[in-house]
Amino acid sequence: MTGRRWYAPWLFLAPALAVAVTFFLIPFSNTVVLSFTDASTLGGGHFTGLDNYRRLLSDDAFWLSLRNTALYVVVVVPLMVVLPLLVAVLVQRRIAGIGFFRAVFYSPVVASMVVAGLIWSWLLSSDGLVNSLLRALHLVAEPLPFLTDSRLLLFSAMAMTVWKGLGYYMVVYLAALANIPRSLLEAAEVDGAGPVRRFTSVTVPLLRPTMVLVATLSAIASAKVFAEVYTLSDGSAGPGGEARTLVYTIREAGLGLGGEAGYASAMSLALFLGTLGLSVFVTRLNSQERQA
Repeated sequence: MTGRRWYAPWLFLAPALAVAVTFFLIPFSNTVVLSFTDASTLGGGHFTGLDNYRRLLSDDAFWLSLRNTALYVVVVVPLMVVLPLLVAVLVQRRIAGIGFFRAVFYSPVVASMVVAGLIWSWLLSSDGLVNSLLRALHLVAEPLPFLTDSRLLLFSAMAMTVWKGLGYYMVVYLAALANIPRSLLEAAEVDGAGPVRRFTSVTVPLLRPTMVLVATLSAIASAKVFAEVYTLSDGSAGPGGEARTLVYTIREAGLGLGGEAGYASAMSLALFLGTLGLSVFVTRLNSQERQA
């Protein structure tokens, strides 16, 4: 009877496998195939070998978007690892009204990216709240071009990313903090360790796997950033597209009836390999530190 039911586990897995194959495996395989062709958005195309990848090496727009994306990852990931942890430590206390502050920190997570973009566009516009406050405090004489200067636009998008993701990773840290044995913190307190020493010597080492997870997830999300730059710049990615990211460039290459689906697929595969390599690097680095 048991031998006849070998297929039972596969019946439970079948729906999930069907979704994974239909929406992940087949599109990914199609992207890999298209990256070796000169296919357009309307289809067709011929096998061109590595021509699309050779073109990447001499494409200034690709290298500009790669630099911007790398800068995005370098700036956002450390902030995403540290700031949510500090917030989680502050709001984990069981005191009256703490639930309100948790909800406040988490509320940006549930806001749509369009709404978040409108809020930040209003805050950072030339006559917005931020510039009005800076001028009222006599810190600047003229409004800062947060949305029209390519470099300031990119950093404004980073701030928006951190603001929107802070609450999500705060919840991740709260779950990890709840699993830290209180006996370890009490033992450290008995030994004379203050709050800061307990945090650095007990809490942070025990949270290292969670910090690696947050770093990996935020790095992947930062490498795929698009909506923040698009909404803050009204789709232009700044003057001359100087604040473009990889996903923005991929969209631009494959957009419209005359889009180059083959070239866009090659850039997509390059982004995938870069993200995969970054994830493997972070994981290996954490494994080596744990073994040491």
